Amino acid sequence: MARYDNIEELEPDLNGAGLRIGIVMSRFNVEVGEGLLSSCTAALLKRGVREADVRIVTVPGALEIPLALQRMAQSGRYDALIALGAVIRGETFHFEIVARESASGVTTVQLDTGVPVANGILTAEDDDQALARMGEKGADCATAAIEMANLLKKLD
Repeated sequence: MARYDNIEELEPDLNGAGLRIGIVMSRFNVEVGEGLLSSCTAALLKRGVREADVRIVTVPGALEIPLALQRMAQSGRYDALIALGAVIRGETFHFEIVARESASGVTTVQLDTGVPVANGILTAEDDDQALARMGEKGADCATAAIEMANLLKKLD
């Protein structure tokens, strides 16, 4: 549906067929990470991404995610990447540092490499909040990765 008669508008393309997707998951707060991963991979497959075109790597924590993403982006093997994990507030300022720096690192990777990265690193006040959000967020990241990979192909 065009909003303007004489202006081209690119519509979202959520067809994952033929796309190669890399996923980096933090093993810290592994129950949440596995929940994110489960909903993410299910959504990728539902949208047509083949199992053979998905690669999953794990890292110790959220601060290690950007480095793994960067290496994967630089390889040229992936159309999009997905970061999955959970940073749950504790009693110290460390939560703020990890949340801010992991998000910054994820953004830097996509801007520096041109490979889209869907950020599924949850920042939550407690375990219950993270567990409640993991299913929807994992699937949302799959959809965002597919949409952005297809959009960048159209823009090229």
